[in-house]
Amino acid sequence: MRDRIPWKQYFMMQALVIAQRSTCDRALVGSVLVKDNRIIGTGYNGSVSNEPHCDDIGHQIVANHCVRTIHSEMNSLIQCARNGVSTDHTEIYVTHFPCYNCAKALVQAGIKKINYYFDYHDNPLAIELFKDCEVPYEQIKINRNYVEQLAHKLEDVEN
Repeated sequence: MRDRIPWKQYFMMQALVIAQRSTCDRALVGSVLVKDNRIIGTGYNGSVSNEPHCDDIGHQIVANHCVRTIHSEMNSLIQCARNGVSTDHTEIYVTHFPCYNCAKALVQAGIKKINYYFDYHDNPLAIELFKDCEVPYEQIKINRNYVEQLAHKLEDVEN
């Protein structure tokens, strides 16, 4: 029997792939909203639709943060809102630990668990908020064997 990738790693790998669409090279961030092991929304950090991207015209820096972009977590929540999909009782898989503003939005949107890959300026206020609201968070690492197995299978197909 083949060793299948666990759900947590599967969804985190999706977030890592989605991050490649980011239009702000200061941090390539991707996120996946999941309900009952089904993806209900995705997002990456980028500019407002039809507006210039950081990668094209540069960053808008305020207090050492690029404010031109909408964070991936917000974009995934907005995608669900625009499509009429409830985010209540969902989990998020995000490449970077959420900032405080995203943490507030995630809690308010009913996200029940935060799964992240990179420790990235883990904000003490976000951590305190998650604890106060009883929203657990967990760092998810990828077993590279799954990536290598896929690469070998793809190479076999190409040959």
